[in-house]
Amino acid sequence: MTRRPPGAPSDDDGEFARADALAGLAREVDGLRRGLDPLAGVPTRVDDLARTVAQLADALAATPPRPGPTPAPSWLTASDDPDAARLLLEELCRWLHQVFLRYPDAAGVLSECWLYHPDAVEELLWLQHAWLAAYQAKGASVQLAGDWHDRQRPGVVRRLKAAGGSCSKERHQTRTGWGERPRGAVAVPGTDAVETIASWWATHRDEPAPEPAPDRDGDRVPGFGSRLNGDGASNTGRHR
Repeated sequence: MTRRPPGAPSDDDGEFARADALAGLAREVDGLRRGLDPLAGVPTRVDDLARTVAQLADALAATPPRPGPTPAPSWLTASDDPDAARLLLEELCRWLHQVFLRYPDAAGVLSECWLYHPDAVEELLWLQHAWLAAYQAKGASVQLAGDWHDRQRPGVVRRLKAAGGSCSKERHQTRTGWGERPRGAVAVPGTDAVETIASWWATHRDEPAPEPAPDRDGDRVPGFGSRLNGDGASNTGRHR
């Protein structure tokens, strides 16, 4: 039997060292495996997310764009073309007859000389186009219509009443024909002045405004008032 020199490692010591190393490596591998287990479903989740993003992109592409803001014409900066100014007033008068004057409080604040007050025309013009945007434009909605009824129309009526004088129940009760109930829309007052006001505003708006002429038979432009007050009118001035 061969004797091993003192201090020399035995075969059993080598076997134990190798076993320890393998055990340590196994523990490291197991630790790595446990660390990677939570990532096992990542590829599937990434695929699901990609599909969701693609679906959202398709839905967004299929959604029609929201309409942009609707500009309203301004009487204060209206065209210097008398014909264009007259057309603006004629469309406004038709709308007043068909819509605005259906409201009793509105009929009470629209005086016969409203056309001679540029601030009143401006208020009524934007209110008309707010109504068109709420009811007839591409972006018309119940919300816009509700805002027109709750806030915009009452605000214009309030300002017209403050600027043009208030109207009391007593004044209504003492007027001629109080006992006769009005039927249908109230006629737009003062429409015989459209031609005069349109010409002045388009060409001489920086000069003093013309004053209403005394009422005389024959002063009214033939057929003009009846045209604006509904006879032969076919629309309210469509939103463009």
